[in-house]
Amino acid sequence: MLPEFRNEPFGDFSERRAAMQRALRTVSGQFGATYPLVIGGEHIVTAEKLASINPADPKKVVGYVGKAGQEHAHHALRAAEAAFPTWSRTPVEARALVLQRAAAIMRRRKEELAAWMVYEVSKTWGEADADVAEAIDFCEWYARHALRLQSTSQPLVPNPGEYNQLRYIPLGPGLAIPPWNFPLAIATTLTVAPMVVGNTVVLKPSPRAPVMAALLVNILEEAGLPPGVVNLLTGDDAVLGDFLVDHPAVRFIGFTGSKAVGLRVMNRAAVRQQGQNWLKRTILEMGGKDATVVDETADLDAAADGIVAGSFGFQGQKCSACSRAIIVESVYDAVLQRVIERTKQLRLGNPAQPETNVGAVIDRRAFDGISEYIEIGQEEGRLVAGGEVIDHQLIEDGGFYINPTIFADVDPKARIAQEEIFGPVLSVIKARDFDHGLEIANDTEYGLTGALFSHNIERLERARDEFHVGNLYLNRKCTGALVGIHPFGGFNMSGTDSKAGGADYLHLFTQAKAIAEKL
Repeated sequence: MLPEFRNEPFGDFSERRAAMQRALRTVSGQFGATYPLVIGGEHIVTAEKLASINPADPKKVVGYVGKAGQEHAHHALRAAEAAFPTWSRTPVEARALVLQRAAAIMRRRKEELAAWMVYEVSKTWGEADADVAEAIDFCEWYARHALRLQSTSQPLVPNPGEYNQLRYIPLGPGLAIPPWNFPLAIATTLTVAPMVVGNTVVLKPSPRAPVMAALLVNILEEAGLPPGVVNLLTGDDAVLGDFLVDHPAVRFIGFTGSKAVGLRVMNRAAVRQQGQNWLKRTILEMGGKDATVVDETADLDAAADGIVAGSFGFQGQKCSACSRAIIVESVYDAVLQRVIERTKQLRLGNPAQPETNVGAVIDRRAFDGISEYIEIGQEEGRLVAGGEVIDHQLIEDGGFYINPTIFADVDPKARIAQEEIFGPVLSVIKARDFDHGLEIANDTEYGLTGALFSHNIERLERARDEFHVGNLYLNRKCTGALVGIHPFGGFNMSGTDSKAGGADYLHLFTQAKAIAEKL
């Protein structure tokens, strides 16, 4: 019997500062290592490799990973297919134990794993620590829920003269396609959730953060995972993406990423391939254009704190980030001024330094795309903070740095108020009143997270019903979902509302089988 689930605590760096600094030194000493593909338990070093660079210092290569081709992808899926019969019949208790061991390994290596993320994706200490804690939580949470789902009898209405059962059985081999922005946590949830209920997985991480995925697979191997259950494919999206999604051996696809790619995955997965006798299940999380609404009854300081934290944590590179602040006109100027003041206090710099609040964006492509939106914002709003993009060639240690940027007086229909920017850019919008603010908040193709700051009970209740998002936060920031507390996933173009870290998430990777025996 496992103890009751408890979320992994976040690090107190007043106590762990020295440990984190040691980890950063240790990890930097391992830069440039090569991480192989893992297919059927075999570690394969390819002739061609991909380099993972440090966004805060692009001259430095964090590591090299194998560059898989389509032949590797085919072999990985066949390895997953071959491992499925044995793994699916392995007792759920044994499968759950692998996740518990993995959580224990992550816990022991918490500072080291956080340090890798500081370097590979430019997370600050706090953001990296939270990513590790979430990965630990996913392992612990899904281990417990798999035991409940597959080792206990599901409730059915009794029928005299029959013995009836409902079992949740695995689907088969599938894909885990995580993004770069939560390179451990989301890679973990997309891999271990299907795995613990008996599926086998091909893990295809983003080429922007492949080293973290390689570390995850190493941890799972150390935890006792048999060969072929999880197979690691690193390589170019253009080479591997469509091929993997189209492959007839695939039973399910867990994807987190952009709207455009998510829609492509869903469209291609709907096509039946030769030899495919099942519908491919898609579990998609695709982004957001998230809003924080502030009315005249709110605690204005708390609202400003929530807006700034939600907008600029991890450089705004979260699908849950606050990219729209919608403020009723009677308190608009007061809240805007508070937000500007707090934003200007943020420290932009190398995230390896503990005092840094905002690091570099992930790469040159992101840097250029965000820069274009800042140029558009000059035409669509009033620049009140930031706006400077710092070309990595012009500063001493390089780095794709963009100052936290705020545009005020933005029209709700403006591009910067409607399109996902995925960077440190906030649009501030004036609403006539609460009704108008809620209308603006819902006027988007997305529906992931949202927040309302108000002390009006009636409005808080209306938001519960009318604010159309998968994760709604009242009088707190719109980021920072916790496993088991805030099941995460959104509506509309934000995806299939899969609710990672929720009580029903594992059902998505199973199929229900009803069995009746006449006595």
